[in-house]
Amino acid sequence: MKHTFAAVIPAAGLSSRLPAFKPLLALGDTTTLGRVVRACRQARVRDIIVVTGYRADEVAAEADRLGARAVHNPDFLQGMFSSVRAGLAALPDGLDGAFVHPVDIPLVRSHVHARLMDRFAVSDAPVFFPVFDDRRGHPPLIRASRIGEVLAYQGRGGLRGALATMDGEDVEVACAQIHFDMDDDAAYFDALGRLARLDVPSPDEALVMLTAYFSVGEKGLAHARAVSRAALALALALNRLGAGLDKRLVESAALLHDLAKGKKNHEEEGGRELLRLGFPVVADIVACHRDLTLSEEARVTEKEIVYLADKLVRCDRYVGLEARFREKLDMFADDPEAQAAIRGRRGRARAVLARVEREAGLSVERILALAGMDVSGGTCAG
Repeated sequence: MKHTFAAVIPAAGLSSRLPAFKPLLALGDTTTLGRVVRACRQARVRDIIVVTGYRADEVAAEADRLGARAVHNPDFLQGMFSSVRAGLAALPDGLDGAFVHPVDIPLVRSHVHARLMDRFAVSDAPVFFPVFDDRRGHPPLIRASRIGEVLAYQGRGGLRGALATMDGEDVEVACAQIHFDMDDDAAYFDALGRLARLDVPSPDEALVMLTAYFSVGEKGLAHARAVSRAALALALALNRLGAGLDKRLVESAALLHDLAKGKKNHEEEGGRELLRLGFPVVADIVACHRDLTLSEEARVTEKEIVYLADKLVRCDRYVGLEARFREKLDMFADDPEAQAAIRGRRGRARAVLARVEREAGLSVERILALAGMDVSGGTCAG
């Protein structure tokens, strides 16, 4: 059954702690309000209501430009909950649920909305809360049949108090930005920095994706962590000589490289999943981690680092490139075509390893040993 959802975006406040008016502040290629509307649109939220108050005409004009509907709250000075209620009261009939997404929380990734919607489809909970690092954040998704209770609530705590009276369900999401409130000028400059990195998940977010989104088990997590540790060590060794590799990208892409393990063409499938979640740069690295070619003219990038680290690690420990490929050759000893393909991949991997060692001025074993990894080349079960 297909459900329909709306979003209420309170944008009525005075922005008194910011040097400019929050909803209309530039944030990347759009306004702060535009960021929130875009996230809702990308998640295919059908109806979007922007609640205006202070400088209502300007906010309404921006909402109209963004394809959203403006609803004015004449009582906006009474606080955000009055704007939440004004927006919820203006929702059209026929909806299944509604998000409440304040304009103050502008960097939530759209897959948060999508994940709550997916959970909505299989649960009878009255409200769904996104959770990261064991803390609830924004935006909650409220079942339409329970909105009347929010409108009638007269207790303390505003929306938080109203939703606390319901038996809500927590949904783990891979987005630290559900907690980020752009409430003053320092937070605005922080937001600009966060926005520049929004397409690369943090390592903590990557781990949530592995466990909560893709149900990766303990063995898979151990391998992911070992590859990530090796990749980060290689990247740092090159960066000491000026390579300029993105450590966060290396670490997170390495964690996520096998997220679709067990599926056919798992590297390509993993890339598709990450594209769906809004991480195209990481998706490209993951999609290429099985095999790639590095020409002499090309620089070593994060893609080659993750690729090589995966070739050096089996299970949760270092085994070395030659041992990894010897194992594959032995496995297909009676298949000449497969043997030829494996030897081709081994040759390309050797070329990447040689480049990394040459540019780092150290062997990979030395690099990993200096990072505290056991490079004795032991075997592992499973």
